[in-house]
Amino acid sequence: MKSFFSNGSIVLVVILLSTICLVAEAQQCRPSGKIRGRKAPAGQCNKENDSDCCVAGKMYPTYKCSPPLSGSTKAYLTLNSFEKNGDGGGPSECDNQYHNDNTPVVALSTGWYNNGRRCHNHIRINGNGRSVVAMVVDECDSTEGCDADHDYQPPCPNNIVDASKAVWKALGVPEDNWGGLDITWSDA
Repeated sequence: MKSFFSNGSIVLVVILLSTICLVAEAQQCRPSGKIRGRKAPAGQCNKENDSDCCVAGKMYPTYKCSPPLSGSTKAYLTLNSFEKNGDGGGPSECDNQYHNDNTPVVALSTGWYNNGRRCHNHIRINGNGRSVVAMVVDECDSTEGCDADHDYQPPCPNNIVDASKAVWKALGVPEDNWGGLDITWSDA
């Protein structure tokens, strides 16, 4: 009986499957390191919008990447103040300015922020059965945290869209539920 696959065909199939596995592996975003938490000096970690403060000694994962983009990328929406003295810390990375919380603006995790290449671009956020367009003005730093520059908050996870109050209002989320929501987003 003659074999369906020749030796050359088997080698080709093995190479093809190996390549597919390597591509899938490359598309995953794994932690790039860890940061040890430091306790903030008194009054140095702004807890507005239920922001977390670093816990001394706790290890926090860091990421240089974010999940791959698609036409409908899954993410987690968080609440952030982009105003002076808000829990967002300093001025926005894109323009070194503060932004009114009544303006639909967002910060993206480091990988999606893409070294500022998304600055002042618009994204469409879908959640709670609604959609809103917001402008990217900042990075939600996934590589650093637990220091004065990051308001003694942990590094962002790699899948965050950190949004102003205006975004939450536009999505029709009741105010007592603001803070965390599974969403999808895409470039607008």
